[in-house]
Amino acid sequence: MNYPHYNPASDNRPLSDDELNELDDLLAELPADETMNIEALDGYLAALLLAPKPLPSLPGADWLPAIWGGDREPEPAPFASGKQRKKAVMLVLRHLHSIATAWTQHPDGWEPIFSQATDEEGQDYTDAEDWSAGFLAAVELAPDDWAPWFEGGETEEWLAPIVALGSVEGLLTNASLAERDAASRLIPDAMLAMWAWRQRG
Repeated sequence: MNYPHYNPASDNRPLSDDELNELDDLLAELPADETMNIEALDGYLAALLLAPKPLPSLPGADWLPAIWGGDREPEPAPFASGKQRKKAVMLVLRHLHSIATAWTQHPDGWEPIFSQATDEEGQDYTDAEDWSAGFLAAVELAPDDWAPWFEGGETEEWLAPIVALGSVEGLLTNASLAERDAASRLIPDAMLAMWAWRQRG
């Protein structure tokens, strides 16, 4: 399968709520356990945009199949049809473009797609575990390139809540909902700061 490269000039219309739900449902129907949900996908795409290696230089085949747990034989598995796969790729690329556009043109209006959790008393909490796991999945595509950013300075500070929430041995794996909520709320500003830092070169 020849997957498209990321082109920053391509369609950057944000997905509507219906389209986000369509993409989430499409991925949920795939058989692979490794398939990302919409929250993990959002984090995965954010990390790709922030990665040390510019995303336009990375072949689509190097990062798109990971979203649905890898391609299968015969084609177009794990999708039911080539049309379904093309639809998924189109929606993913549009969402990717819309994140980059939001960060560049109206960062204050950007909101990551986080999960919501409710405690026994009905109190709602934000939980970025899936989002953070998706982010770290993108890091694993080029761990050596990312490694210095986890080892000190502003970048380590920006990435700390993501590691705490999204890694298998994260500090907040067994934390309370309130603690996870507090860490989750640090992520949006951290990502915008990191994006601005990356744009400065």
